Amino acid sequence: MGKTRWLGPGPAAALTAALALGAGPAAAQEFGKAVMTGGATGTYVQIGRDLSGLMAQCGQTLDVVETAGSLENFMAVRRRSNTQFGIVQNDVLEYLKTYSANDPDVARAIYGVRIAFPLYDEEVHLLATSDIDSVADLAGKRVAIGVENSGTFLTASLVLDLTGTEPAERRLIAPADALPALKAGEIDAFFYVAGAPTALFAEGDIDGERFGLVPITDDTLESVYAETTIPANTYPFQPEAVEGIAVKALLMTFDYDPRGNMYQQQSCKAVSDLSHLMLTHLPQLQESGHPKWRNVDLQDIPPGWDIGNCVNAGLQPGYELRCTAPLASAAPPEPTAEPAESDANRAYREYICATIGC
Repeated sequence: MGKTRWLGPGPAAALTAALALGAGPAAAQEFGKAVMTGGATGTYVQIGRDLSGLMAQCGQTLDVVETAGSLENFMAVRRRSNTQFGIVQNDVLEYLKTYSANDPDVARAIYGVRIAFPLYDEEVHLLATSDIDSVADLAGKRVAIGVENSGTFLTASLVLDLTGTEPAERRLIAPADALPALKAGEIDAFFYVAGAPTALFAEGDIDGERFGLVPITDDTLESVYAETTIPANTYPFQPEAVEGIAVKALLMTFDYDPRGNMYQQQSCKAVSDLSHLMLTHLPQLQESGHPKWRNVDLQDIPPGWDIGNCVNAGLQPGYELRCTAPLASAAPPEPTAEPAESDANRAYREYICATIGC
């Protein structure tokens, strides 16, 4: 994934704006921990709450921050104080990587950002009026593409650009606001990138006679994104399976220096602690968390990005997890295996295999 031909003027403008958001991580009077997620009805915020609950079992607090989405989350990991984690779409990473080759500002923005864990594939939802049967049918229509700094905005823009589809309007509306606008006839369709099932559609009281999920089956898109299927009856209004595309969601972090100042030390410890908890309690997350945890493959590291050193520290055998509350023991997750790409990623795989026996 990730070719220069992807890049349209809309996403580029959003990236430029995002780069101006502030300075790098700084110490705060009271140390805190946070994960940047997404909108209130999205999958990211539910995943964030699951992680916060996991940390709470250890007597630690992890704040769950609602955001516009992936691009904001990426920049926050790099620049927002007391923010060690952010959930980001893989196509946003590829977009940033492509730009970093020729843009010093982007290269500085991505410096030090690392993968904590690969998560799950999230489906590109396109909900539209019943007369729209394909992406091509969006030509001349009013289409909501998410808000700037969101992953939905970038993915929707790329889908339209790659397919050569020209809507009459591209409206910057968040999915939670786009659904009532669609029902009111103010727009004809909207994109939403979220792991299925997403609460917005599952609980959105959507009339299946008036609206439906649109298949996304363009050959060019399928050469860039993973193919997927939203099974029949995933949502109450959706009686048939819908073919489409998906992007990988990843938990990102910063490569903190455990030998640095107090902020760096405490943040690195927080990353190590959550990494240890995720590795050793993945079955618990799969059992009681959002259904997407069942699709998490800890070995599925996207090419071109490395695992953080503080992540690997938390995965080492004998890691000392300092809990202020009793922590229930957990069985290790089922083994998976993939080839390594770098020293950091090779160490990550070795630590995982030392725990799960792969």
